[in-house]
Parts: sequence; structure tokens; C-alpha cells
Amino acid sequence: MPDSQPQPPSSSNSSGSSGHSDPAALLLCGARLTDGRTVDVRLGGGRIEAVGTAGSLASGPARAGGTRVDLSGYLLLPAPAEPHAHADTALSAEHDGPVTYEPEDVQRRATEAALLQLGHGATAVRAHVRVGDVQGLGALAAVLQARRSLRGLAELTAVAMPRVLTGLAGADGLAMLRDAAKMGASVMGGCPDLDPDPTGYAEAVLEVASEHGCPVDLHTDATDPARLARLAAMAGGMRPGVTLGPCAGLTRLPAEAAARVADQLAAAGVTVVCLPQGGCGSVDRRGTAPLRLLRAAGVRVAAGSGALRDLSNPVGRGDPLEAAYLLASRHGLRPEDAYDAVSASARAALGLPEVRVEAGFPAELLAVRGHHLAGALSLAYSRIVVHRGRVVARTSAVREYCNSAVAAELGLPRQGRGELS
Repeated sequence: MPDSQPQPPSSSNSSGSSGHSDPAALLLCGARLTDGRTVDVRLGGGRIEAVGTAGSLASGPARAGGTRVDLSGYLLLPAPAEPHAHADTALSAEHDGPVTYEPEDVQRRATEAALLQLGHGATAVRAHVRVGDVQGLGALAAVLQARRSLRGLAELTAVAMPRVLTGLAGADGLAMLRDAAKMGASVMGGCPDLDPDPTGYAEAVLEVASEHGCPVDLHTDATDPARLARLAAMAGGMRPGVTLGPCAGLTRLPAEAAARVADQLAAAGVTVVCLPQGGCGSVDRRGTAPLRLLRAAGVRVAAGSGALRDLSNPVGRGDPLEAAYLLASRHGLRPEDAYDAVSASARAALGLPEVRVEAGFPAELLAVRGHHLAGALSLAYSRIVVHRGRVVARTSAVREYCNSAVAAELGLPRQGRGELS
């Protein structure tokens, strides 16, 4: 198993005395794109300034003083985004006893989880956080503090998730949801399936979101077509948008009912976030939404990681590329469509601007060792992550084999030079 511990970025500063030097500039040299081209990419001011053939941007006084990163042997991609994380419970499976919601513990776990996901390539993370009940607003405050500490490294946004919003018991939850919005939760969410009145719960979340101009992100198994139809009707035309996930229950509906729901979600502009790596503690069943059915109906489908080593998935990795790999290997999506689900579609679900490896687009990039997307999804060990135009994480993996006459005869590639005992 390759060693894939995060290491400092490997880069070199080019010296020069030009008055036009930009120390914040970054030149990515010799990267391969998915269309087969090998290019240099110049970054500056948090955006892609230029893309040219390999070697074409490496010289010139205007770039003196910038930093160069050699991406020979790497595939350069738009960075993934994580649309479905649980920052308050992440990394809690390793500790005995119930999950602690002490603010310092939540902040530490949320920060570590975001850095792990950043190392995988996710430069933006949407984290669902429970509010109300025992934890009150303490867990949310801790996640918001983690967000502030991560500024410049990754974008962390919080979704407020109250348990009950209807009836007498829901009055406190509704007040808590409004307080969460005032504190800085930028998305309103929750799990209607857990409320005695799921439709009333969804109406309450949509109302608070409308008051504060926030997007909505709801957890649901999506097993009730009538309920989904009402939700689609309420969500239709809402801006900045409504997201549902993981919606695995759609696969258990009769084909005609599932197709009708897919059409309704598409017409309402609802995004579905599936969880191919496993579920999360807010829904009862695991599974993956019917991707082909939803995509054929015109529903935007993104993929998230769900639980990251908490009690609902003690081995969750929080790796967007693993999610894409599973979409391709288990659900039959083309590698390009699978990666789109964790990158372009995930960013759109989060309301983030589009990223392309072209001049003028945000410099949110992931370099993965490999020459083709399918191979990168298969063995994506070595990664270099760029956020706002600078390298913020690097993971390097080296696999070595003992000396072999067969390997020498066939001319097989070998990364390591040492001998194994």
C-alpha cells in the first residue's frame, strides 16, 4: 500500500529583478489536460491568467519572481467540491462512548475533517450541522469557528439542521433555525423524514430560507412520491436553490412512480446529491439514488461523501475521487460524467462559479498523477491541490518493488530507485 502522507508542496522560485514581478503568481508547468494536450497554466489573483502549450509561458520578465510547479506526469482537473459532509460528527467513531458536542471537540474534528477532504482535492465543503436538542447552537458555533480558521485554505459552509419544526415541540427548533441563520449558517436544512409532519417541516425550512435569502439542503430517503411531489411544487423556482439527498429510496419505487418524481424534480430545478460511499446518520437506509433515471430526466446530480469515520460509517474516507470511482465502476457512468458529479455539478449545487482549465476561470484545481481520467480515478494517490491560485495541499505516494529481471526486460515503469530488502 503506498504511503500517502501529506507533504509540503514541491516548487521553486524563479529569481528576477523586473519591476513587473508578481510574487503571488504561480506557473503550473507541463500539465496534461483531459483532451490530451500538455500545457503550462499561469495563475494570478486567484484566477487562471493564461493557458499555453508546454514551455510557452515559462519565460519572460513579466513572470520573474513567481513560483513554478512541475506537473509533468500529472492530469490537471477542476477541483472537486464536497456537497454533503457532517462536520459535527466527523472522526468521532474512534472514541469510546457517545459523540461529544463540546465546542472545542467539534471545532477540532471539523477542522481536521476539512483538511483531510482538502488533501483529497475538495477546496469547498458544505457541512451539515445539528442545531437544537442537547447541543443547542454550540456545535454550529464551533463549525463556524473552524470555517474562520480555514480561511485561505478551503471554503467551509454550514447547513443548520434542526430535528423537529412542527407542532408544540417544533417551536424551539424553528426559533433555533432562525438564530442559526443570524449566526452565520448560510444554508437551511434538516431531515423532514424525522418530523411527525414532514411536509410541514419542509415548508418551515423553505420559509426561513426565503426570509434570509439562503439555499436549502434537505436529507430524505425519498420513499414517498406524494411527499416529494409536494416538495417539488414548493421548491419550484426558489432561488438560490434547493438540494435533496441522498434519495436512495427512489430506487425502491415502482419505475413509473420514480420516473414521475424525477420529472417533477427536474421541472422544479432541484439538485440531488447521492452518497455512493455510504450513508449518513440522518437517514435510515443506505444505497444510491437512480443516477441514470435522474440524469435522463434532466435533474442535476452531484455526489458527496457523507459520513467521515463516524458511527454511521466508521471507515468513511471523505474522498470525492472515490465517490467518482464508485459512480463509474458500480453505476456505469462514464469517467467524465462521474467526475462531473463531484466537480462541476457539486460546485453548482453549492452555488460556486464554474471552473474550467481556461483563462479567466477561478484557480480551483486538482492535479492527479496520471495521464487519463479513468486511470486517475482508479489510482489517484498523488495529488496537488490549488485553492485561490496557490498550492494548499500535496499528497505524494511512491510504490517500490524489489529488483526483478522480468520488470527490467519488459521496461516497466518504476517510481522508486532504492532496493527493498
